[in-house]
Amino acid sequence: MNKPFSGFGPELNVFGEPLESCSTDPLTGFFRNGYCSAGAEGEARHLVCVEMTDEFLAFSKSVGNDLTTPMPQFAFPGLEPGDRWCLVAERWVEAFAAGKAPRVFLRATNQGVLRLVDLATLKRYALDLS
Repeated sequence: MNKPFSGFGPELNVFGEPLESCSTDPLTGFFRNGYCSAGAEGEARHLVCVEMTDEFLAFSKSVGNDLTTPMPQFAFPGLEPGDRWCLVAERWVEAFAAGKAPRVFLRATNQGVLRLVDLATLKRYALDLS
């Protein structure tokens, strides 16, 4: 299995632990390695591991980001409800403000998102807390 891309050691999740894989089917992440990695320079913004829902996919399309239409030229299969995907952090915050935020896998969500949203808020949307 691939590891998160980083020139400075392992990337961490919102708990300060090693970042877990979000999805390999469909293959997600800015670097298409299955992880919501920020990269060595922190340039990637696809930091939040979410589970797609009809409601969120419709919201995303309504604000100009169609995630359902396949784009083979970019190795993008198009997403369906239930798919796990590394979402751009700002898009999650936008969806949260609109009441349409998808649920989150915190152990696969990059700690970089904490610059935009606090952990307590993310925990309310967590799918992987017992």
